[in-house]
Amino acid sequence: MSDYLKLRKSNCKNCYKCIRHCPVKSIRFADNQAYIVNDECVLCGQCFVACPQNAKEIRSDIGVARALIASGTPVYASIAPSFVANYDGLTIRSLEKALLRLGFAGVEETAVGAQLVKNAYDEMCAGGEHNVIISSCCHSVNLLIQKHYPEALPYLAKVLSPMLAHGKLLKERHPGAHTVFIGPCISKKDEAARNPGMIDCVLTFEELSEWLTEEKMALEPADDIQQPGRSRLFPLTGGILRSMSCKAEDYTYIAIDGMENCINALHDILEGKLSHCFIEMSSCIGSCIGGPAMAKNRRLPISDAVAVNRYAGRGEFDASQPTFDTLSREYPFLGTHKMMPGSSAIEEILRKMGKQNASQELNCGSCGYNTCREKAIAVLQGKADLTMCLPFLKEKAESFSDTIINNTPNGIIVLNENLEVQQINAAARHIMNIRDVHDVLGEQVVRILDPQIFFDVLQRGRDVHDKRVYLAEYDRYVEESIIYDRSYHILICVMRDVTDEENVALSQAELRRQTVDITDKVIEKQMRVVQEIASLLGETTAETKIALTKLKESLNND
Repeated sequence: MSDYLKLRKSNCKNCYKCIRHCPVKSIRFADNQAYIVNDECVLCGQCFVACPQNAKEIRSDIGVARALIASGTPVYASIAPSFVANYDGLTIRSLEKALLRLGFAGVEETAVGAQLVKNAYDEMCAGGEHNVIISSCCHSVNLLIQKHYPEALPYLAKVLSPMLAHGKLLKERHPGAHTVFIGPCISKKDEAARNPGMIDCVLTFEELSEWLTEEKMALEPADDIQQPGRSRLFPLTGGILRSMSCKAEDYTYIAIDGMENCINALHDILEGKLSHCFIEMSSCIGSCIGGPAMAKNRRLPISDAVAVNRYAGRGEFDASQPTFDTLSREYPFLGTHKMMPGSSAIEEILRKMGKQNASQELNCGSCGYNTCREKAIAVLQGKADLTMCLPFLKEKAESFSDTIINNTPNGIIVLNENLEVQQINAAARHIMNIRDVHDVLGEQVVRILDPQIFFDVLQRGRDVHDKRVYLAEYDRYVEESIIYDRSYHILICVMRDVTDEENVALSQAELRRQTVDITDKVIEKQMRVVQEIASLLGETTAETKIALTKLKESLNND
């Protein structure tokens, strides 16, 4: 299968929404990116519609259509009857005018092929040879059966789809011509490729609109002498049945839309719960008017259905009915390459996901899978990994953060913007002599700390780092760091108990003060001694001077 659906890698955000909406879980996640598993995909396009990041894109075949026209060979367009829902207020003549300007040789409604197909269905029912008949118009339903429910292949009507029937009819009318189908479906690209010789190119309505925009062309209303055709009802749920005669009285006629309902119906068929039924199946809710390639602003199921009803009419197209054999085809088993692991391997993966017993299997679906067991199987098949389990990641993250917070020697307090305590760890409770965490959770921080510093951080928007504070009521010194997380609207206070350091510093300061005092006293005493010695020396010198003077005078007298 070609890559009809592509992925814009940079857009994928690991939301797993595509898995949740994929009916057959044909999405693989690797390196934080989603990838489509081609051999399992049924091209229903639900991942394309559901993706919130527009990470999926449909392969554009506008270039192929242009090349067909440029080749010089006549190219005829087959327009799906759902066009009246996609292009509000327009008729087939409106599209014909625009497409002829693009270079097409002619334009017809696929509803002509639908009329041939519904007549073939009536013929099958009238024959009474089939217990259960499943319509084969929707290629996604056909792929679902061919790949995932091959036991139901005998019930699939061996009839061409309206697209292929009309393409074949156009080529019979215009030998050597090319054909291009334009509709709301992705899977038709694959159907055309698997059945060469009938449709040479498939465009979606989105591609046609893009092409017209590139050519600066607008679709305009046009007068339409409408030829009634009940087969124009095909794009509605129950539209195939409404276009059929349904005269086989021993058959029950049922219309089912949406992949989930189709899958449930297949289970009923395979379990023998249904018999003598003709079942119209469509993968899209609302049938083709809910197709994945309808314009994204055209999700109007009621008004769209009204538009199709009004345009259909009650008559028949002027087209001769070919033999049943001319419209018949086979639907081979396509199969997938899925490995089904054993129970012991599944249990091992469940344990790694933190699911030790059945009660821990939440089956929440956040990973995209319906059950934890399905997720474990996907892991073993290489389509998923353990990190896709959000409860597991949440518990792991909480356990990791709790281990860090509760074992760090620093006190940690988390407040909301109302300064109410949201979290407090054991170290913080020890600093403030708080016995139980529930004594303060939800309470104002003023009960345990001076709130002024928190007000300042909130009002100024400036964090505080390593500010030394004395908590007088607890007789402790701490270094506080307060961080304001605006994105989560919380204040985080980290306190390092530095009481011992502060006490040592105070002791050392006191020792220095005492040493200085002692030194001052010693110096003062020494100065006094010096002064006393000096004083004594001064008295002795004076007395000596007097004595010597007297001795000198005595000698002079002699």
